[in-house]
Order: sequence, then structure tokens, then C-alpha cells
Amino acid sequence: MACVETSDYRVGEVLLNRVMQEQLNEVSSVPVVVSTETQEVESDQEQKIVSQLAMMIRTIGDAVKKDGKLDDAIDGMVGQMTSKTSYWKLVEKVFEDSQITWERIAVLFYVAGRIAVKVVIANLPQLVQDILKWTLEYFRNKLLDWIQKHGGWMNSFAELARVQVEKMSSMSAWSSGLILVFLGGVILGSVITWKLSSRT
Repeated sequence: MACVETSDYRVGEVLLNRVMQEQLNEVSSVPVVVSTETQEVESDQEQKIVSQLAMMIRTIGDAVKKDGKLDDAIDGMVGQMTSKTSYWKLVEKVFEDSQITWERIAVLFYVAGRIAVKVVIANLPQLVQDILKWTLEYFRNKLLDWIQKHGGWMNSFAELARVQVEKMSSMSAWSSGLILVFLGGVILGSVITWKLSSRT
């Protein structure tokens, strides 16, 4: 079990770092490095999981961003985000009714990236490291056990793909071609992941 915990935590840490770094790279003309001490993935399988999950989180995050409510909540708290306690208050909004789902974990990772962007825009880049540290602590204390009980990151793909298809299908009719392309990608990714996991 310790090996699975280490792998699930490592994938979560690398994934969070990647999601935050991608968002910072989009808006910051001055490079802000999320972390120089992040663990590295230990296998091709973990690398593929991180890559596929990062892509899924990006898609889910784009839908959340369009909603605007979360961005408004983040804007209102950026100036107050000086401690783990104040940060966790914002994070708890993602899990308001205490229900953990794969989608909400994806949203949390996206939110951490958005908060990192907001603090950089507010000229507080020193908080980026704290946001990473506080999010990882929340992840380990509140979410890692749930992830393990639900089969690890590998089992997140089906649920996150379903969420993305639902969000995409609510778009206009012209997007049906995009949905088919996306589903093809998800199926291909699932087959690759399945083949890699069956080798070990």
C-alpha cells in the first residue's frame, strides 16, 4: 500500500506542478517557476497519466473559467491569501458539501493554477511556492485516501472523460465533431494506459 500511496502522491504532485506552471506560462512575461523541488515521475506509465490528466484538467478548467463565479471568488481573496488557513477556506469552496469527486479534484488543481496566476498579477509571486505547498498538503491530508480507495489516478480517466463529454455536449451543435475527435483521443489514451498497466 505504501508503494501505491507514493505513486498516487507523486503523480498528484507532478500533475499539480504542471497544471500551475502551464497557467503561469500563459500569462506571465517573466518566468515564474512553480517549484524546483518537485518529484519526477518514475515510469512511462506515470508520465502518460500526468499528460492525459493535465489535458483533461485544462478542458474542465476552461469550462469553469467561462462560468466566472470561481474567478470572482479568487479575485476577492487574493489580498487575504497570506496563510494556509485563508487559502484552505477558498479551497473548501471546491468541496462545499464535503463530496469528493474526480471532477472536483481536477477543479482544485485548476483553481491552484488560477490562484497562482492571480497572485503573480497582483505582484505577489513569492506566494506561488506557498500555494503549491498548501495545495499539496490539502491533497495529502484530505484527498489522497479517497483517490486510493477509488483505484488511484488510473481510474479517474473514465469519470473525467464523462464530465468533459457532458460539458462539451452542452455546447452548440457544431461541436459534435469535436466531441467525436475528443472521444477518439480518450479511447486511444485509455487503451495506451491499459496496455502499459497490464505490462507491470
